[in-house]
Amino acid sequence: MSLNRTALHKNQSLWETLGPGLIAGAADDDPSGIATYSQVGAAFGYGLLWTALATYPLMIGIQVVSAQIGRVTGDGIAANIRKHYPSWILYVLVGLLLVANTINIAADVGAMGAALKLLIGGPAVWYAVAFGVVSLTLQVFIPFPRYAPILKALTLALLAYVATVFSVKISWGSVLYRTVIPDLSFNVSYIVAVVAVFGTTISPYMFFWQASQEVEVQRATQGQEPLTSAPSQAWRNLRRIRLDTYIGMAFSNVIAFFIILTAAVTLYQHGVRDIQTSAQAAAALRPLAGEFAFLLFSAGIIGCGLLAVPVLAGSSAYAVAEAFQWRIGLGREVLQARGFYMILTLATLLGVALNFTAIDPIKALFWSAVVNGVIAVPIMIILMLMAGRRDVMGKFAISLRLKALGWLATGTMACAVLTMFATWGR
Repeated sequence: MSLNRTALHKNQSLWETLGPGLIAGAADDDPSGIATYSQVGAAFGYGLLWTALATYPLMIGIQVVSAQIGRVTGDGIAANIRKHYPSWILYVLVGLLLVANTINIAADVGAMGAALKLLIGGPAVWYAVAFGVVSLTLQVFIPFPRYAPILKALTLALLAYVATVFSVKISWGSVLYRTVIPDLSFNVSYIVAVVAVFGTTISPYMFFWQASQEVEVQRATQGQEPLTSAPSQAWRNLRRIRLDTYIGMAFSNVIAFFIILTAAVTLYQHGVRDIQTSAQAAAALRPLAGEFAFLLFSAGIIGCGLLAVPVLAGSSAYAVAEAFQWRIGLGREVLQARGFYMILTLATLLGVALNFTAIDPIKALFWSAVVNGVIAVPIMIILMLMAGRRDVMGKFAISLRLKALGWLATGTMACAVLTMFATWGR
């Protein structure tokens, strides 16, 4: 494929072409995700490195479908569900998404506060408040054309986890062998860990975010229209979406791979098997991998949290606002989209406030993952059904190849959820 015939037109660089897909992929490696990847690396060593390869095509399938729904129709996922499915389905799914995202925000700002405390000392909970306020201020007061590049730049913070690996000694031959030819197990704890990785990697908030960001980009770009109204714009934009998503999801999974690997070659090999939070993983690295690895890992938690919190809050705001037909968009002034910004503010502030309650953050994170995993399946089913309908997508209904990949991702997630319930309580 020649890039100068695709999205890289009009002298755009590759970096300029990347956007919603890259941000969605990077936001998937939030502090909560870092905790999950650290847990499985510490508990199973190289045993789950293969999941970074296995989830990549599945992520591509469902994220491309999400993005195309937004770009083709000119509406986000919730708006399309509202138009084509019973309202009760919409309200249940959006309500669960809002709850799960708020809990996730709480866990993420808490992890950021704990990471900063490790670096400089001081009160972790007030650092969490500061991170929440900074994130909210940036979203509300910086215009979208200037804010989007900030989010994109924050994706580079995740490279800290690549650098961390190269600060310790590794047998790369063993890593490659165990990644390609994994030592699979049917042990209950191993199966639950696999489910956790899949549930962390394929998350509903990413679907809503990328679809709505495609709508934002289309509305902010002069001369661009939904593809159902401007089919001549389809070839270039659909190619751009695929390129953006392929690279964004690859970036996400490479980082996940290196986080698991970091925990495997340090924590697992030194007998540290029980890691509950990303900050705990960073602290455990210090005596095992040295000060440099500790600093990189801790700084990465803060950088990726600053990216993930706006994505979580933004996906909630898009979903709720579209459900109630409010004006939406980070590209609008606050007074032009009051309901949208109200949800954005409430989700962020409630997430911050949860850090002052007696709620156990580890249990809250667990329940957030459970809710995300459960609601991902019906949302993915609806996405796949919508993407194949000509009354929704017109002549841009998804191809047979993309349909097969999307349904494979949906079926895999359904199996993961069923496995989770089957092993619950054992």
